[in-house]
Amino acid sequence: MHSFLKNNVFSISFGTSLSKLAGCIRQIFIAAAFGIGITYDAFNYAYIIPGFLLIIIGGINGPLHNAVVAVLTPLNKKNGGIVLTQVSIKLTILLIVLAILIYFNSSLLIKLLAPNLSNEAKSIATYQLKILTPCIPLSGFIGLSFGALNSQRKFFLSSISPAITSLTTIIFILLSWVFNQENTSSNFFTYRGLLPFATLTGTLIQFVVQISEINKIGLLRLKSTFNLFKDEERRIFKLIIPASISSGLSQINVFIDMFFASSFQGAASGLAYGNFLVQAPLGILSNSLILPLLPKFSKFRSEKDEKGLQKQLISGIEYCFLTAIFLTGFFITFNNQIVQLVFQRGSFDYSATLKVKNILIAYAVGIPFYLYRDLLVRAYYSIEKTNFPFKSSFAGIIFNIFFDWFLIGAPIKNFGNLSPYNFGVVGIILSSVIVNFIVCIFLSFNLRNENIILPNLKLLRKICLMSLAAFIDSALCFTILKTTNNFNSNLAEFLLLIFGSLTFFVIYYLLTKCLKVNKFKVSKKEI
Repeated sequence: MHSFLKNNVFSISFGTSLSKLAGCIRQIFIAAAFGIGITYDAFNYAYIIPGFLLIIIGGINGPLHNAVVAVLTPLNKKNGGIVLTQVSIKLTILLIVLAILIYFNSSLLIKLLAPNLSNEAKSIATYQLKILTPCIPLSGFIGLSFGALNSQRKFFLSSISPAITSLTTIIFILLSWVFNQENTSSNFFTYRGLLPFATLTGTLIQFVVQISEINKIGLLRLKSTFNLFKDEERRIFKLIIPASISSGLSQINVFIDMFFASSFQGAASGLAYGNFLVQAPLGILSNSLILPLLPKFSKFRSEKDEKGLQKQLISGIEYCFLTAIFLTGFFITFNNQIVQLVFQRGSFDYSATLKVKNILIAYAVGIPFYLYRDLLVRAYYSIEKTNFPFKSSFAGIIFNIFFDWFLIGAPIKNFGNLSPYNFGVVGIILSSVIVNFIVCIFLSFNLRNENIILPNLKLLRKICLMSLAAFIDSALCFTILKTTNNFNSNLAEFLLLIFGSLTFFVIYYLLTKCLKVNKFKVSKKEI
């Protein structure tokens, strides 16, 4: 059993790491090819609806994946194959109808999602959305096959599968570059259909690979009958619907942000690049800090040990802010070096770097509240108290609409801006920071109703001292950077970033130790 678990954890970790690496390289290629120009800007709007379905329905740990794993795992291959085929046929028909509706109403949908885009950008986004619509029915089977493969303990393909679309996009961009070298009069390199065609091709390849694997393990049953396993079908659809609504709730704020971002040229592209840089380390922090706490919360709750749960949560909060504030200080200090090294080449020029680094700073400010909210929400779910976080998410959507509108000047058609505060695209990010901060306050104080009382003043004092340490650290490192800013080569910039990162970490560690807000220890047992 230990060997089985060890092998599967390795397969999942290795496959996921390769997918993340492929995604990172894909984003670098997109930046070089399109920068923050109109084509990639339009693609970000065209991809909203297909991307939502690919992530929520067709993604690993999405509603379809989890429902299929729960229902198919106890069944043998023959019966599991019949259930999978029946659900696949019905779901695919439903998604085909949805795709047809989206195809013929693509122009209207783009106007609703991005009312302030230029006419040219709207035209490109409409064209791209039409190309992407076949991804919608494909997403259904992809999500089902993830679950089916995992129910048969086939984890590696599920983990590596998302890399297929990334690699396809990279190949398309490379081919377009080669084509341009041979024919300089061609505009294929910035061809408006390149990204959607690459995404569709990658999704199609992913579909073919997964259906081939499903057939290989004996789960593809084309001669199934619709009169069998009705209960299992109902269970799958019963699990899918509420889970999809819950998962989709967090995506609504993305739609809202993109709606307001359409007022600013290049905003969608800038948001995509900035968010990409922040999400990778945030995901690592979330998985390494928060996930190990969840079983402990559940155990304390089942044993009715409220003091133990409270102590564990307080410790988790301290580590959460200790690492998140470090990350915030790091991104603010080295924002220019990070954006230049990762993106600045090809079409991604210096003006694009200036825009994205400001966006990165705004995202960095919100990291502690984002991570703290994630910790609190998962804590509520661990103790099976899901009602209040759900209500808080709804409240957060309302707050986000208001602050998005207010922080870009509170524009009203034919009346101009009502607010003197117009922060542009940065205001949209600051809106999310404020909303997460408010929701964190709601979630923190409501814990009293669950007999979990946090020492808020004591925690606030520690957070202030951590922030002070990060500020001093950032000021010292920024001073060092100013004296060594004459490097022009990428290698020198890379070495400077490595040296600066180590320096920043050491200073922050020592300062937080001196201020007695760092309890991190490495014991011999852990080694």
